Amino acid sequence: METSFSLLDRIREEGSDAAWRRLTELYTPLIRNWLRQRGVSDTDSDDLSQDVLLVIARKLSTFEHNQNTGAFRSWLKSITVNCLRDFWKKQKVRPQATGDSNFVQILAQLEDPHSHLSQQWDREYEVHMTRQLMRMLRPQFSEQTWQAFELLALRGNTAAEVASQLGLTENSVYIAKSRVLAKLRQEGRGLID
Repeated sequence: METSFSLLDRIREEGSDAAWRRLTELYTPLIRNWLRQRGVSDTDSDDLSQDVLLVIARKLSTFEHNQNTGAFRSWLKSITVNCLRDFWKKQKVRPQATGDSNFVQILAQLEDPHSHLSQQWDREYEVHMTRQLMRMLRPQFSEQTWQAFELLALRGNTAAEVASQLGLTENSVYIAKSRVLAKLRQEGRGLID
């Protein structure tokens, strides 16, 4: 799927069903797992994940990526925290898995970009998004191109080693890496950065 703009732009400008499906496929597991880590049951985390996605659907047209690193990630975290806050208030429950009965303090930590919980969110977000994007993009490349990328970029083999192993020239190995990275950057623009 060749495009000249990011997933978020495709959703906003085209109302693309395929782009929306991709967004939900990327984010639902992240949101669901993160909520479970905050002590939300499996059933409630499924419902809350849907609530978060509904808020995103309603507000995405007004989201402005300010070109700062992590702008979308921060916006998503804010929506998730607000949905979690509303859930805890409606249920009159306190998070149990955290070992801390003061849910107001937990929410404050989540809203503070320098807190341990916020930094954990950022790390989990980046790892999850990178893995998901790679999984989704892999079918767009030949097996040989993907192997060259993986061996060179992810496993740290030299271009000469990869070329020898795959029966390619070193230049072909660098081209394969470049093609995959370009596609990852294109699809990840605004999502990972």
